[in-house]
Order: sequence, then C-alpha cells, then structure tokens
Amino acid sequence: MRPGLRGSYEALFHDAGMQNFLLPLRENATAKVLEEARLERAIGVIYRPETERQSHYFLASLPRQFDAVLHFDHSRAVEPLERFELMHTQEAPETYPSTL
Repeated sequence: MRPGLRGSYEALFHDAGMQNFLLPLRENATAKVLEEARLERAIGVIYRPETERQSHYFLASLPRQFDAVLHFDHSRAVEPLERFELMHTQEAPETYPSTL
C-alpha cells in the first residue's frame, strides 16, 4: 500500500509516530480535534493506483462514525487458506461452498 494521502486520517496517525494504537473516540477530549472531516481510505477495495484518490478515499469524521479506531502503521496481506483441504482431510474446505 502506498502511504496515506496528505490530509487523511491515515497520514495523521502515521505522523503521530506510534506504530500501533487504540484511540477511543467517545467521551475523549483529545478526539474532538478529529471531528472535522478528513480523507479516510477504504481498505479492501480493488486497488487501482491510477485512480487512488477518487476510488479509495472519501471524506469522513471518525468520531461521528466510530466508537474507537485501531491503527496499525504496518501490516501485510493475508495468506490464502489451504485450497486442497479435501485432498488432505477428506472434509469440506472451511470456505465451502465458495472455496475462496
């Protein structure tokens, strides 16, 4: 993933200098500064670098949307589940019937 765009919550949290944190947004005076709408990135969509701003970011106010935020500055993609479970265990795959 590319770094968060300037003006986004993601960039703000990265610039805070903490790798991972939980930020409660209810009854938290510090969270008041986050009420003004900023860019929020949608993770999990089909990634298109050429249209990243238009297709992956939208304006949002985190305290109006969520009770808390978990921030992870670095992560990695999940690895697929074993696709050949039937061959090994004689059981249906955990992802049956889609086998994703």
